[in-house]
Amino acid sequence: MYLSVTQCILGCTLLFYGARCAQLEEENVTGGSVVKLYNKGQRVRLHSHDIKYGSGSGQQSVTGMNSETDANSYWQVRSPSDTHIPRGEAIKCGQAVRLTHIQTSCNLHSHHVSSPLSHEQEVSCYGEEGEGDHLDDWIVICSGKTWKRDQYVRFKHRETSAYLACSGQSYGRPIHGQKEIMSSTSDSSGQGKYWKSVEGVYIKPSENMGTK
Repeated sequence: MYLSVTQCILGCTLLFYGARCAQLEEENVTGGSVVKLYNKGQRVRLHSHDIKYGSGSGQQSVTGMNSETDANSYWQVRSPSDTHIPRGEAIKCGQAVRLTHIQTSCNLHSHHVSSPLSHEQEVSCYGEEGEGDHLDDWIVICSGKTWKRDQYVRFKHRETSAYLACSGQSYGRPIHGQKEIMSSTSDSSGQGKYWKSVEGVYIKPSENMGTK
């Protein structure tokens, strides 16, 4: 079948934009994805482990880890306390999420408790089997419409309006050399408030499995 020049151009254009749309979908961080989060200011990954804070809330500690390979730095992007995010759906800028620690099944959490080193706001890991409370909700602050994998974003605690940050201060024993993670409303933490998704498993929209 003969195709005119106009038809060829239109067909190629549709193919290009179709491929480009698929590529853009794959660039998003999506519901259900399991990621490591890299801190721009301190060059560490958000980390947790079955070690409790010796002060403050006494809940499971959250730190910044230099290692790229430690399995305790994986977090799953999940629905917040009041809405449902389907698996594979792109996370929108301004949307609330939960970050659930894969190894211990507790949620990234903050509250009005003083952090151990910087005396700002403590960040802990709270709950069991992914179940916690409304203090586990974080709003993704980014530019554009959706959270992109190669984009630095901020996480604003929904209840207290403080930003997830790395203070740059280091712990002694039993977590020697790991960095303090806290949440802050001040400007002093600068680039320590910016995070990027790095290593991980990203759920594609086609893998949604019809979840409602």
